[in-house]
Amino acid sequence: MLQPRLLTRQSLHRCECLHALSRRLIHSYATEILPPQDPGRLTNEPLGVQSHPSYAPEEKNAAILRTYKPRTPGVRHLKRPINDHLYKGRPHLPLTVARKGQHIGGRNSHTGKITVRHRGGGAKRRIRILDYHRMVPGKHLVERIEYDPGRSAHIALLSRTVGQTRSYSYIVAPHGMRAGEEVESFRQGIPDHLIRELGGTADAGMIAAKTAFRGNCMPLHMIPPGTIIYNVGLKKGGGAQLCRSAGTFATVVSKGEGDSKKAMYVDVKLKSGEVRRIHRDCCATIGTASNVNFNRRQLGKAGRKRWLGIRPTVRGVAMNASDHPHGGGRGKSKGNVHPVSIWGQLTKSGYKTRTKSNVNRYVVTPRPRSEGKKAKAKKKKAN
Repeated sequence: MLQPRLLTRQSLHRCECLHALSRRLIHSYATEILPPQDPGRLTNEPLGVQSHPSYAPEEKNAAILRTYKPRTPGVRHLKRPINDHLYKGRPHLPLTVARKGQHIGGRNSHTGKITVRHRGGGAKRRIRILDYHRMVPGKHLVERIEYDPGRSAHIALLSRTVGQTRSYSYIVAPHGMRAGEEVESFRQGIPDHLIRELGGTADAGMIAAKTAFRGNCMPLHMIPPGTIIYNVGLKKGGGAQLCRSAGTFATVVSKGEGDSKKAMYVDVKLKSGEVRRIHRDCCATIGTASNVNFNRRQLGKAGRKRWLGIRPTVRGVAMNASDHPHGGGRGKSKGNVHPVSIWGQLTKSGYKTRTKSNVNRYVVTPRPRSEGKKAKAKKKKAN
């Protein structure tokens, strides 16, 4: 039996009832019929939860990774994030599908040839169907936080009870979320009860004080500047596309002011350093994607990599000449050619693959990029 040891941290509009959504949104929900109890009343109180529980930050010397006594070579270097709050049972099966087909081995569906290398095998999985749109308004109860083998972040199972019908859905869980909390979506507008509570005023600051809580989904124009967000959308009315992996987040920099064109967009700074202009009606979720210590893990052995469906990577100089441009010859010679990929495309020395005419007009500030040898040489001459 593995004996864990803890590794301490070093300095490190209005709401309306949606009776018919589009088919692509219905697939992300599963419903069940409950026994009759107080029909017509919205209830989410079986666990006695708070609407917005207080968030306790991590302690400075809190343990973040778990190590094990090296009884075998495979666990000597094994390090795992501490996620004792995860649910230990099986997923909600109506929201999963079997992972089958040729794509598992990196092959396409037309010829059966390998199009993505270093993939194949691995443990049997089921794909979780997540709700990236979150168009259904009202409060949703967090039933549990689960592990998802198909992504690096954790997922949360939400439930919503109306009368005798209870619906379930999966979302990407934010960092710090626990079972028993309640989250809400404001993509359909501000609910009537909240407007009455604010005295009929529409002050942006007062609305943000009542709505901008961890796990809540809302349009970008409702989020105050400086807020940390994730699950950011790129299309008006579409689902989340950016900042969905573990530990990623974005920051609302500023909202467009002045002419009508600028007022339609919000500037968002991504984790890469890029500042992107996104439509004000695109969705975003408050918080940071969960499992923030995912990048600090160590698998400990090669077999654990195979369990994840990742096959070995072989160097080109170790292959035959018929298999790679660097193959063949005596010893470790690559044939006096520039470093190229298996398809013959240059891979080093700052080789550019994007055309200058293909410019993304929604990028306000591009992310910092590595410079090639020629650009560095020009800078030296200029200095």
